[in-house]
Amino acid sequence: MRAEPLLSIGAELGEGPIWIDDALWFVDIKGRRLYRHTPANGALDQWDAPEYIGWVVPSVHGDLIAGLQSGPHRFSPETGAFAQIAEIDAHLPANRLNDAAVDPAGRIFFGTMDNDERAASGRVYRLDAGTVSATAINPVVITNGPAIAPDGTRLYHVDTLARTITMHAIDAAGDVGAAAPFLAFTGDEGHPDGVICDSAGGVWVAFYGGWAARRYDADGRQTDEVRFPVSNITKIALGGADLRTAYATTARQGLSAEALDDQPLAGDVFTFPVTIAGTTIPPANS
Repeated sequence: MRAEPLLSIGAELGEGPIWIDDALWFVDIKGRRLYRHTPANGALDQWDAPEYIGWVVPSVHGDLIAGLQSGPHRFSPETGAFAQIAEIDAHLPANRLNDAAVDPAGRIFFGTMDNDERAASGRVYRLDAGTVSATAINPVVITNGPAIAPDGTRLYHVDTLARTITMHAIDAAGDVGAAAPFLAFTGDEGHPDGVICDSAGGVWVAFYGGWAARRYDADGRQTDEVRFPVSNITKIALGGADLRTAYATTARQGLSAEALDDQPLAGDVFTFPVTIAGTTIPPANS
């Protein structure tokens, strides 16, 4: 299967696609911009962020929570205003928030990383009812995901530079257990980037530098592969009326002028159909 172009964005670092109600939300991290695409009418709305922005998720308060460089913020689409909830890694000014997921209890699990992609300063945190705590997942240079299983009992964490994905149990209190190997990749596939879980517990992995996204079942067996006309695939979201339309963000970051000539659609948003539906994203409890 091949992905088809959907939105011409040319994002430096497109990321964080998520289906909320009837719209696709996503960001350009390095462009400091938040987007909302409404397929029903073709609208594309956008807001500038005051810092690097990695993700947004819905909130029980009816607004959104956004992951800015300095920490999670409450975001109002009506006013465009951001209000900080908590400060993260204040002692690490080169760090930024990168990716996130919400579990069925409304807890947000999110990762940080060194923006220069050198120091192993990336941690995975939990935001639960307004309180932030660090999980026991070991620090890495680039955290990605996490993805949360539909029943909320498993978390999948990506160490992008090590090209590995580990699985961690989540207990009733939201504490994350020790790492168990799930997937490991060679240089041929590119680097695993964003991950999500579908309604059957399958894991979709986007490959940065890999020209593809792939789905693996809960036992780690590859079931699907989708090829792209661009190399840097960053994350997949499953949305649409039946949650069977995939949306993928991509990036221009790191591509040479020659590569960009060969990949004029780099940084755009793509789409393709899937057989197994996604899940409705629960609102965060913060």
